[in-house]
Amino acid sequence: MPGKVIRINKHVGDAVAAGDEVLVLEAMKMGNPIMAPCDGKITSMQAQEGQSVQGGDPLFTVG
Repeated sequence: MPGKVIRINKHVGDAVAAGDEVLVLEAMKMGNPIMAPCDGKITSMQAQEGQSVQGGDPLFTVG
């Protein structure tokens, strides 16, 4: 969904478990948590705080 990245909780190199909140996207005046899809480490972060994103834009990669 289109929105604006308002907070990033994990950064490149951070370990995550499936379901961990990685960032928060503001859409339709609500904060929507974006979770890690699987266990691993954040290998890249394409989103930045304050950035507007569109549906389908890659936000981060877990490897």
